[in-house]
Amino acid sequence: MKGSTKLPFHKRSGGSRLRIALLLLGCLLCGTTAAYAAVDQETMFVFNTFAFLIWGALIMWMCAGFTMLESGSVRTKNASMICMKNIGLYSIAGLAYYFIGYNLMYTEVGKFIGSFKLLYGPSAADIALVGGQEAAKAKVIANKYSTMSDWIFQMVFVATAASIVSGALAERVKMLSFFLFTLLLTAVIYPVVGAWTWGGGWLSAMGFKDFAGSTIVHSTGGWAALAGVLVVGPRLGKYRRDGSVKNTPPSNIVAVTLGVFILWFGWLGFNGGSQLALGSAADAVAMSHVLVNTNLAAAAGVVMALIVSKPILGRMDLFASLNGAIAGLVSITAGPDIVQHYWAVVIGAVGALLCTVGIRLMEKLKIDDVVGAVPAHLFAGVWGTLAVCIAAGGNFGVQLLGCVAVGVFVFSVSWVVWRALAATIQVRVSDKVERLGQDVGELGIEAYPEFVLNPEEADED
Repeated sequence: MKGSTKLPFHKRSGGSRLRIALLLLGCLLCGTTAAYAAVDQETMFVFNTFAFLIWGALIMWMCAGFTMLESGSVRTKNASMICMKNIGLYSIAGLAYYFIGYNLMYTEVGKFIGSFKLLYGPSAADIALVGGQEAAKAKVIANKYSTMSDWIFQMVFVATAASIVSGALAERVKMLSFFLFTLLLTAVIYPVVGAWTWGGGWLSAMGFKDFAGSTIVHSTGGWAALAGVLVVGPRLGKYRRDGSVKNTPPSNIVAVTLGVFILWFGWLGFNGGSQLALGSAADAVAMSHVLVNTNLAAAAGVVMALIVSKPILGRMDLFASLNGAIAGLVSITAGPDIVQHYWAVVIGAVGALLCTVGIRLMEKLKIDDVVGAVPAHLFAGVWGTLAVCIAAGGNFGVQLLGCVAVGVFVFSVSWVVWRALAATIQVRVSDKVERLGQDVGELGIEAYPEFVLNPEEADED
């Protein structure tokens, strides 16, 4: 068109200039809003990823808690073996979960199991962004968190399940047999349970609720430990021929107490991190509720154990009180997101009561669990999963079905594995090594070399 009829801006009418100014302001605001939205999404991504990483680090620190608790609970002649088992199981769990476990649990999950693909790694977009391709940034941010931050957070959970087995079987299980079982537990057994639930499998589809793993982590570890102690059998001399029970108090109660405090501290990450997000005000508030409930349940567990230990165990028992804290923590783990905090006190207290009764029951049944792992993690874990129905929105039938299904699967598979190990490479050390202690008998290193070892007499058996 030859010769434009549009006037320069300064010659236009006031109305025209106002419309143009408003249009420009609108464009500027839209651009600012879009830019703000992009920054807000990136900030959300950073906070979510940071939450996975920092909470995962706290959960990893729970391995130190289990090591202290177990090494103080056993006799001094077996403390080095506890250290070996705990650093070994953490390493095995990490490798197994990397090679196959995570894929079985979360990748292409059907009703019962995920993918059998080997190895797990960052997404293509993650790799591209790290490689300097800014165009991949939007796709990375759209995932809401870094791919591998989720992996490390999930991996430390499976290590926790394996740690439960370690303490129950202390002082008599062979190191090689224990490590082989740990490999199968972390590579297959735990991931299958996880696929049914957190992975979106059949229990998840039914509405099964387990916020941070009362059943998925703790009952799984408890069932595996129960199968192990039944196959391996009690320690020599623990149950005498006359039917009496030999008292084997913790060798270092200071270490046990420190271990429980470390576990309590790490549990804040265990439950708090299971909010799985920290990118909004709602997430921050919900996470605060989770931490408060976690702390209240543990405290209630200690107090309840103090109250009931004397009538049940015949003494005001510090060890029972420490296990009461763990039982309270396990109990609230399935539903720590409740907003009526007094229910956390009730749930934790009942869990500790069940744990203390369970310790006594295990003695009566002559089932030797050195650290009380089965009462604290299995009994309290089942209770905590059912307690979700009280205030966290669970359906009792679905919750009960989940407990039964996981129990049948984990116990039966674990039993078969332990029996297979017993029939091939054997699962317990020789009587000579057990009396001398696994530190010297298997590792050749003493935790307390200034102490004089006095092997137990055979007539005590």
